[in-house]
Amino acid sequence: MSKLFLSAALSALLASAAVAAPAAVIDVPRVMNDIKVLSSDEFEGRGPATAGETKTVAYLIQQMQAAGLEPAGDKLPSGGRAWTQDVPLVRSATKGPVNVSVNLAGQTKTWTQGEEIAIRATLIGDRLTVKDAPVVFVGYGVKAPERNWDDFKGVDLKGKVALVLVNDPDFEGGEGDFGGKAMTYYGRWTYKFEEAARQGAIGFLVIHETAPASYGWATVKNSNTNEIFDVIRKDPSTDHAPLEGWVQKDSAAAMLTAAGLDFDTLKKQARTRAFKPVELKGVTFSTDYAVDAQKVVSKNVVGAVTGAKHPDERVVYSAHWDHLGVGAPDAKGDKIYNGALDNASGTAMLVELGRIFAKGPKPERTVIFLAVTAEEKGLLGSEYYASSPLYPLATTVGVINMDGVGPNGLARDFTTSGDAPLTLQDELVTVGKAHGRTYSPDPRPEAGSFFRSDHFPFAKVGVPAISFGGGLDLVEGGKAAGQAKRVAYTANQYHQPADEFDPTWDPKGFEADGTLLLELGQRLANSRIWPEWKVGAEFKAERDKTKAARK
Repeated sequence: MSKLFLSAALSALLASAAVAAPAAVIDVPRVMNDIKVLSSDEFEGRGPATAGETKTVAYLIQQMQAAGLEPAGDKLPSGGRAWTQDVPLVRSATKGPVNVSVNLAGQTKTWTQGEEIAIRATLIGDRLTVKDAPVVFVGYGVKAPERNWDDFKGVDLKGKVALVLVNDPDFEGGEGDFGGKAMTYYGRWTYKFEEAARQGAIGFLVIHETAPASYGWATVKNSNTNEIFDVIRKDPSTDHAPLEGWVQKDSAAAMLTAAGLDFDTLKKQARTRAFKPVELKGVTFSTDYAVDAQKVVSKNVVGAVTGAKHPDERVVYSAHWDHLGVGAPDAKGDKIYNGALDNASGTAMLVELGRIFAKGPKPERTVIFLAVTAEEKGLLGSEYYASSPLYPLATTVGVINMDGVGPNGLARDFTTSGDAPLTLQDELVTVGKAHGRTYSPDPRPEAGSFFRSDHFPFAKVGVPAISFGGGLDLVEGGKAAGQAKRVAYTANQYHQPADEFDPTWDPKGFEADGTLLLELGQRLANSRIWPEWKVGAEFKAERDKTKAARK
């Protein structure tokens, strides 16, 4: 299909739907080709520290060079900049069998890795051996003094394994001390594991339920039974317990039943401030497996267009280039986790926006195009940049992240990951209105999306940051069609080998969403706008510390 025909068809459709036509500047065929290349089997699922990374980084550098961007990564001895930022990581993988068993009131049950349980390779040492450890149910595993909430009540967890519910105490009822259905950081599994280390437990096993987790067991299995990465820490035990894993709900319920307890009853109690930890009498947990731990260096890829008037003020576009690499085969025997939508699509759009900015005219502020590594391993590439920034965070205007630019066609609306309390989101809403599109709040606030994309590490250190999401109110099919596509993708493709390039994707959504992303960046890059966190936002105080640096 020619671009001329595409633009004409798009304009006609938009007119019939009373939606303003986007400027025809996004080269959709080129975006689609980049997605196709990056998600091809040749790139082996783009796993960090693999041959797939080598190919991906080389391709992105090639495309950024061809686009006319400038290298903006690590400083070189010559005084210039590299195309990449080194991201030192530790990579841990299980070596040999993962043996797991539970003793249920005198009967020993063997669990299979990936079936009843999904244990992450430990980041503490080269072997994990747990023998007949007592098990304690700790509700949602939340310790929140500012909410007068403590699920631990002084329980001694040393030498014990804790069972913990996913999400936070408000999920089931939708109201309470944790903001209603919208997940707080206390609901994220990453928080649960951090709290395990603080509590001195051998570890936490997060009980998987599809609704509060917001994804099925296949996602848990595929994300946790392969290699585990982390940034290199002086003392890993301050951030990790030896055992980190997930357990199927039915298996967790069987443990409770063996101790004379009821899962649903305890879960209901856990929603209250009065909940107290419950030890599972007669139940113990054992595991033993070896670990291959190595230090590796992965790469963020960084290009830039230098600003003409304010080169030391920077607008950042970000997208993660990595996916899950090669892993366990699916029912069809496919072992390559291609990650077409997640996130070859966002990476391709990042490169396309770089091409447009590089063509000129030059923006007043510098624009950075940051393709980060190891998002799927815990937002590690963006976490590393935020802790070791290439450029001052105080004069970073804002971060516009793209994680899964949708192929679902033209939508009347758009969204962000979490309803961010900052004026950067207001700027996006303004841009959307100019194109006849409305902002819809995060359709799944209970999923904790704000904490699950690469904008979050920037937000934690105060930088205004959002992650863009396509809309659900589709011009063709309305909200029902959009929701159906979202549900189908989450169930059948997300973090599975089936997330592959599809040549039948509707290009109109790519063009329309890309236009909003482009115009938001242009709005920031050619103005004196300094986005701010709103009053009451938890990240406002950190940003305010550097207010004097912004003029």
